[in-house]
Amino acid sequence: MPAIGEIAPDFELPNQDGQPIRLSQFRGQRVILFAFPKAATSGCTTQACGFRDATPSLQVANAVVLGISPDSPKALAQWKASESLPYDLLSDQRHAVLEAWGAWGERSMYGKKYMGVIRSHWVIDADGRLIDAQIGISPKDSVTKALQALNL
Repeated sequence: MPAIGEIAPDFELPNQDGQPIRLSQFRGQRVILFAFPKAATSGCTTQACGFRDATPSLQVANAVVLGISPDSPKALAQWKASESLPYDLLSDQRHAVLEAWGAWGERSMYGKKYMGVIRSHWVIDADGRLIDAQIGISPKDSVTKALQALNL
């Protein structure tokens, strides 16, 4: 998992349209990368729409948002359209990036343990350095704290 102050490790994943997106292509801009368990679920929609609603402020601050989950590009495309999300959603079906960034681990639901996405976000400055990392955060707090990290 990258540490605060380190250069964020580069990766490439397909977006909702199957197009490859590299983190490094956003150098010169600030980036909010958020990890969510499953498209079109209530908590994930709260988090994604919170970032959507902050788009005007983010644009003024030269910041972009990227969402990442193990969902298929097709599922991400449907959700992006249904919620009018103005940013790319990245598909990490093998969860390699999620694991490397510390957002894949043991979860529990209804007493059953399983491996899955730990809701998280990271904020990266224009030079590519990690300035905020929140692993295991609520949907609303994720949006609030990520914007605070950008002084918005």
